[in-house]
Amino acid sequence: MADELILIDAYSQIFRAFYAIRQLTNSRGEPTNAVFVFTRLLLGIQKEYPTSRGAMLFDCGKVEFRLKLNPEYKANRPPMPEALRTQIPVIRELAEAFGWPLLEEPEYEADDLAAAFARAAEGPVKIISSDKDLAQLVDDRVTMLSPAPGNAGFEERGVAEITAKFQVPPALLIDYLALLGDSSDNIPGVPGIGAKGAAQLLNTYGPASEWLEHPEKLAGTKFEKKLAGAGDILKRNQELIRLRSDLPERFSDLGAVLARREPDWAKIADICRRMELKSILKELPVVRGNAPEPDQDDLFSAVSGAGAPETAPSPAMEQGELF
Repeated sequence: MADELILIDAYSQIFRAFYAIRQLTNSRGEPTNAVFVFTRLLLGIQKEYPTSRGAMLFDCGKVEFRLKLNPEYKANRPPMPEALRTQIPVIRELAEAFGWPLLEEPEYEADDLAAAFARAAEGPVKIISSDKDLAQLVDDRVTMLSPAPGNAGFEERGVAEITAKFQVPPALLIDYLALLGDSSDNIPGVPGIGAKGAAQLLNTYGPASEWLEHPEKLAGTKFEKKLAGAGDILKRNQELIRLRSDLPERFSDLGAVLARREPDWAKIADICRRMELKSILKELPVVRGNAPEPDQDDLFSAVSGAGAPETAPSPAMEQGELF
């Protein structure tokens, strides 16, 4: 059995970290809230899932094929807050120090890379994200992990949990989301179809392909008029929401690309000192040069727990809407 593969949807968790705790700065006035929470996330992952295979996946800008389908795709997203933008280089530096390969590819969103790696890799796959689009990948081998509130670790979501959440199994989730649309990605849905109706439609009449090709199946039902003429928008939405599964050529050597290194605890400690994350420094394994400074005040001593507290999704999120 191959060691489990851990894939981290980077910006999903970076934005979550940024909005989980606000107004944290070091003595130089530099914002450190996202760095602080994200470091705790990495410590939690290292403790609970010390796998030798994994990667942190980043978006590489908007992808052309989705913009061709919908020029307004994600056009409603505000720019990244400057207070977060300044922390991104440190977050990337920390992630590398924890041994994570940092991967991105033009014409792939992070979700697409997660899909490509999940389909190509052997063995169990766990995707750390709260992005509902990634739930379409869940099956008997692929699960999602979402950081739980406080210091409660991670919540694992398999087929049963995804089905309970959306009232449709993961195999029908593309159709479900295509019917509803996605306001966070600026994808309009089918007018008059809500979450309950979408679930009822799919569970009763099967996947969209069946009743789009055979509209007579909906004759006389409450869905007949609502879906009349909706074929084009549904097919477009399916293509927007469906994740790519073709693996970029340069990532074909999965063993090398997804190989995690052991954390460099000395480097992690150096970064924590530089950013003045003193409470985290006290939690790191004791290595040469990593002695905490107990007599100094800890700017963050009031904040505890390996996971960030849950907060309402922000409209500034770069990734898909949280669920």
